Amino acid sequence: MAPRSPITPTDRALRAVLRQGYPDNFTDRAKAIFASAFLTVHSVRVRKRSLKWNYTFGLGLITLYLFVLYLVSGVLLMFNYIPSVDKAYASMLALQTDVAFGALIINLHTWSGHGLVLFAFLHMLRVFYTGAYRKPRRGNWVIGMVMLMVTLLMVFTGYVLPWDQNAYWAVAVGAEVLAQGPIFGEHIRTLIIGGNEVGQATLTRFYVLHFVVTPGLLLVLTGMHLWRVRRDGGLASGPDDLELPSTKARF
Repeated sequence: MAPRSPITPTDRALRAVLRQGYPDNFTDRAKAIFASAFLTVHSVRVRKRSLKWNYTFGLGLITLYLFVLYLVSGVLLMFNYIPSVDKAYASMLALQTDVAFGALIINLHTWSGHGLVLFAFLHMLRVFYTGAYRKPRRGNWVIGMVMLMVTLLMVFTGYVLPWDQNAYWAVAVGAEVLAQGPIFGEHIRTLIIGGNEVGQATLTRFYVLHFVVTPGLLLVLTGMHLWRVRRDGGLASGPDDLELPSTKARF
């Protein structure tokens, strides 16, 4: 009997990733995707109509890319931004004049935020127009609506952080509008601004909301959203145009 060849570290690494071997047929590809939390966003089967560019216009992916750009540029801004009522505006000016590529990063963050809201809204319109909100995708439609609301909150809290006159009066007017609500209106106002007057506590709350709470919620909701798209059968279309993937597909 010929001696067995020793198992190399490369073989161990490949076996750890591909326990069933390379998925070179439809059944193995399906098993690999269903067993992988990362690959579960890829469909085992694709719908013929969804391959047409004018069916989705790529609005969901564009929204996702803008969200990633918004996060990355926001992290870069965190290194120089000072969440203080006395230094916030000065730190934003320093970013534009003293920090290398600071103005570029600020513009990327600002315009990716605007684009995120725009394309998220267009994506919702596309979903409604193509009927992708219907059963069994109703739950994912609700998740998408929540994501849109969180996105609006994230962009608004970012609008306040430069702490200029526009930001100050946006918070002041918005807080007074909330105070007019029934029963809990005044309590909500106090919770938002951190007291009776707009000040340092207000800026701190909006800073935490913008850099921690809303991005964290959107990351979780995005994962749930993509998972539900995968589990609900991908894009909405008739069941008669379901096709198997090409043999050249890679998973």
